Amino acid sequence: MEPLAVLATAIWAMLPAYIPNNVAVLVGGGPPIDGGRTWRGHRVLGDGKTWRGTIAGVLAGVALALVLDRGHPWVGELIGAALPGFPMAAAVALPAGAMLGDIAASAVKRQLGRERGASLPGLDQLDFAVGALVVAWLLAPGWAATVLTPAVVVTILVVTPILHVGTNALAYALGLKDVPW
Repeated sequence: MEPLAVLATAIWAMLPAYIPNNVAVLVGGGPPIDGGRTWRGHRVLGDGKTWRGTIAGVLAGVALALVLDRGHPWVGELIGAALPGFPMAAAVALPAGAMLGDIAASAVKRQLGRERGASLPGLDQLDFAVGALVVAWLLAPGWAATVLTPAVVVTILVVTPILHVGTNALAYALGLKDVPW
């Protein structure tokens, strides 16, 4: 696969995983997933991880995957790349995995004593991507084996932090986030 086709495939395949955390921030509110519980003197997750945000994020990612599944042939033809479709298992796995990865990173950050919104470089930029990739391999192994080639995975792991930093800086500049990370 040519480099531009690898890049297009990587971004296309991850779009359903890129959107859930953004939706969760916008929807937010409601009861926290951890119910206020603590472990080892720290909140398990914190108030920023809510059921409403998580469910809305996953549903938004699934909806986007279903839309992309309908459009992948003509968009691929338009840009000259064979973009993958999204079977239902992949459509659910990617956003659910993204949210699980973000939740796991939040638990790690709380146990390290980091407050909500505190930055932890590396983890903040890749938690959701790694979660999405792992869950996609578990729930949609046929799709993952075909789409998530080594070149595509490496591209995802390089491009995701760049996109993450850029979109967070933009959201901060627009007043949608309190911190630029």
